[in-house]
Amino acid sequence: MEDAYARSIAEVLDFFGVDPMKGLSDSQVTLHSKTHGKNVLPEETRTPFWKLVLKQFDDLLVKILIAAAAVSLGLALINGETGLTAFLEPFVILLILAANAAVGVITETNAERALEELRAYQADNATVLRNGCFSILPATELVPGDIVEVSVGCKVPADMRMIEMLSNQLRADQAILTGESCSVEKELEVTIATNAVYQDKTNILFSGTVVVAGRARAVVVGVGANTAMGSIRDSMLHTDDEVTPLKKKLDEFGTFLAKVITGICILVWIVNIGHFHDPSHGGFLRGAIHYFKIAVALAVAAIPEGLPAVVTTCLALGTKRMARLNAIVRSLPSVETLGCTTVICSDKTGTLTTNMMSVSKICVVHSVHHGPTIAEYSVSGTSYAPEGIIFGSSGMQIQFPAQLPSLLHVAMCSAICNESILQYNPDKGSYEKIGESTEVALRVLAEKVGLPGFDSMPSALHMLSKHERASYCNHYWESQFKKVSVLEFSRDRKMMSVLCSQKQKEIMFSKGAPESIVSRCSNILCNDDGSTVPFSAAVRDELESRFRSFAGKETLRCLALAFKQMPIGQQTLSFEDEKDLTFIGLVGMLDPPREEVRNAMLSCMTAGIRVIVVTGDNKSTAESLCNKIGAFDHLEDFAGHSYTASEFEELPALQRTLALQRMTLFTRVEPSHKRMLVEALQHQNEV
Repeated sequence: MEDAYARSIAEVLDFFGVDPMKGLSDSQVTLHSKTHGKNVLPEETRTPFWKLVLKQFDDLLVKILIAAAAVSLGLALINGETGLTAFLEPFVILLILAANAAVGVITETNAERALEELRAYQADNATVLRNGCFSILPATELVPGDIVEVSVGCKVPADMRMIEMLSNQLRADQAILTGESCSVEKELEVTIATNAVYQDKTNILFSGTVVVAGRARAVVVGVGANTAMGSIRDSMLHTDDEVTPLKKKLDEFGTFLAKVITGICILVWIVNIGHFHDPSHGGFLRGAIHYFKIAVALAVAAIPEGLPAVVTTCLALGTKRMARLNAIVRSLPSVETLGCTTVICSDKTGTLTTNMMSVSKICVVHSVHHGPTIAEYSVSGTSYAPEGIIFGSSGMQIQFPAQLPSLLHVAMCSAICNESILQYNPDKGSYEKIGESTEVALRVLAEKVGLPGFDSMPSALHMLSKHERASYCNHYWESQFKKVSVLEFSRDRKMMSVLCSQKQKEIMFSKGAPESIVSRCSNILCNDDGSTVPFSAAVRDELESRFRSFAGKETLRCLALAFKQMPIGQQTLSFEDEKDLTFIGLVGMLDPPREEVRNAMLSCMTAGIRVIVVTGDNKSTAESLCNKIGAFDHLEDFAGHSYTASEFEELPALQRTLALQRMTLFTRVEPSHKRMLVEALQHQNEV
């Protein structure tokens, strides 16, 4: 069903003839399975080995060499030559060609696995409602019309239309598909956007994406190749192979050489027609063969036998060097194409950035005794690894952050008011998340702040194994504050709260959108002495100014943190409890750029290569990231250099051509737009 996002829930359910309370019957499953097939991405038909070998000889120069070797061997046999002399020349030529083919086949066989990577994003199992009962089935058995339940940590098994929310909200991480650095909130309402792209379809869960918050039910609307992931695979399969600049030049050279050699050979043979009768040859026919051999010898001498071998060896060395730098090379000549490149289109999320949300700024109230003074801290580290340093506003490292009252409470609240999991994966050698990326960023922040009362804390933490270190401080806070009750995040409140018990004391921690938290605060925690003072209008104005700076100029995703002492023995929370809070601080986070990106981009620009950043993310977020990278400092602003996919498509043909020549940023795109951009650039003779 192509337009499920634009249809109401009732229309979608009627289309598949499914009861949301019972699911599909066995007969319906059988029928839908016959119509739509299995929920798997069909395997690419692999090129047979013999075809791969023959492909390596599909080159004019190589064909000329084979012909020369065959003629040379034939003439040697006609003349009755035996031994090494008869086979030496053809053998050397064929040896060079065999080496050339071997390198090509090995490289292309390794590269064919690239498409198979997409299959890794498919889910293994799904919780499905059939015949009125829920059961866990292999995801490959899903059919359109199946009712599926998803929750935190689930990989979405097919393209599905949301039909019922089982929690206050549902959020999905669809960076793999759209490049959005933040998770996306899903809803039940119909999408009314015209020319809707994947980012607009907020009622659709896409196959291969991951649920990071909440629980919901959805109806399957697309399986296998008829999913968003399937359309990417199809477009990859149907990409026409471009002839590389080197291949073009070698083909031109081969054609020219073939014509010249043929002409010279015929000329040499014709010029010597008068000598065919020479008695020394023993007859006219033998004379003709003698001068034909001379012409062939001339042809073989004129052909640069070593050229294919030298070219292949150079490209193979280039491939080996690139493989060391983690580059996948699908075919040898593409290595050479890099030397002719004029434009590089680069993804943003996960390529220019780490795709790991990290807290980069903390803002707390230092003191209010002589007017409000705000303390701002910077946090280093660009991944989920619990390694990073906290710097004061002067740029000096804070040796023991946990000794500062506000930073200590930031760590407490970050650890307690959190539903995510941070863990170390020894197989991949990296730290991984389960849950919302913003919550994992807070977990990592709690680790960077450390624990109170340990002067040797930073060095002591380094003694732990990576598995223990992943959430050591978080586990400490969770052992100190036992969770009693949780008020989940909701769209109207824009916050969540957790009631905890610690040594006969009850305390509530809250986190949420700054405007929601600040409006509910009546006190603030001071960072200089840990005192709690009333929230004055002056402090409120100063904090709102910092928030505007974080969210506006720096485009950070901001969260405010607060706490409240609760009556002893309280066991439940209500929305009425979320008032008269004590403000702790403000944290700003972002998907950080990789440290090596700026120099890489400047190297490209120095080499005359234009870089276009392509992303499914918002325009303002992408422009801010480009400013942070610092490689686009030569642009005064992005006007005329930055376009969304819809803006670009609406341009008249002439303006579109001009826009392509100036473009440095292409945002809100889906995979089909990337292909359109590359093809448009190729039409302008860009490599």
